[in-house]
Amino acid sequence: MLYLRENSQSRVAALDSVLLCRPNTSVMLRLLVLGLVLACAVSLSSSAVILENGAPILWAQTASQVTELPMHDGILVPDSWNYLHRMSLYRLMIAATDPFMGSMGTNATDSPLWGLPLQLGWMLTSGRLADPTGATTCGLEAEPLCISTQSWWACVNYFASVLSFLSAAQQGFMGAGAQVQMQVPAGVQDYCTTYADCKAKYPDAMSKWDAFFQGLKTTSESLLPDDVKKDTILGVYWDAQMASTYASAACNPRQSHYSSVEVSFAHSWLNSAEYVAAARFQTNMEKAVLFLTPLPSRILQEGDSAPNIADLTAEENHTLYIFSWMKTIDSLLGGTLVRLWKGAMCSVNTRQKGAQVLEQLLLNPSFATSTFLSIISEMTTSC
Repeated sequence: MLYLRENSQSRVAALDSVLLCRPNTSVMLRLLVLGLVLACAVSLSSSAVILENGAPILWAQTASQVTELPMHDGILVPDSWNYLHRMSLYRLMIAATDPFMGSMGTNATDSPLWGLPLQLGWMLTSGRLADPTGATTCGLEAEPLCISTQSWWACVNYFASVLSFLSAAQQGFMGAGAQVQMQVPAGVQDYCTTYADCKAKYPDAMSKWDAFFQGLKTTSESLLPDDVKKDTILGVYWDAQMASTYASAACNPRQSHYSSVEVSFAHSWLNSAEYVAAARFQTNMEKAVLFLTPLPSRILQEGDSAPNIADLTAEENHTLYIFSWMKTIDSLLGGTLVRLWKGAMCSVNTRQKGAQVLEQLLLNPSFATSTFLSIISEMTTSC
């Protein structure tokens, strides 16, 4: 284990071995295996690697207790540019919020927060957390746990992981009075690191995350029926998620490091979130795996044209084609498609139907795009 429980001295030593790249034998073996996984993800035609032993990639190596995070002068100081630390933020948030997620279902993996660590794992194995400039080996086989501050994908994910964790700590989910300051690599200036700092720079996103964590408690303790509780919690959750997505526009300069095809996919990926959020999709582990597995297992290059990218699977090609189609249609209609969809998601029933339609559109190649448009029109008339 990278995080040891015996005493604080052991934890500091274990952390030091990771940050200074001096792992013990078992850790070296894990890093070697991960390096091979990353290499295979780039060289082989296979769907994205999402799970490891039924959990997100390297989940077993992450912190299961807040006390396992590094601490300095009584302040928690995770290194969110280390994959295991960033994944630990998700694991700790899931554990802290699970007692309030009873309306989501009876499975231990029914929380919508599971979509976040699975998405981070996809970014890792598809090479999207690596340094896109090629100036360093961050995220490559030599440093597989390093998350590059130059990666657009890592930057966007920062707004989902760090901002939410800082809010969770502020709202008492990490223990009474817990203080957090994120580590930042030397010379990097454009990332907020504390709750106060992020609140000042991104007030809407932080307010929405605060509303989620506060609403989670009040809603779960209310006398509302479980289906209403579930829909309400998913509503404030997606409000927070989308606020983080909008705030991540600060990451846009980093898109210059990628091919135009990858940038187009990135825009389509962001656009797809509008539909998922409006349907209040429950991104539990089962559903998240279905949606993430067909995402492209490598960074796209100039010349890649879905659905005819030879070294990607049929499922990956289909997903890329559908993402591009949705973005193109919406652009041609001046944003009308997204607005129609949001208008159709006006009740618990239409949102449930909308989630089913999204599954069909993205996962079923025989589901006609024209059917998608007709269903939107039909649902809109019922609102």
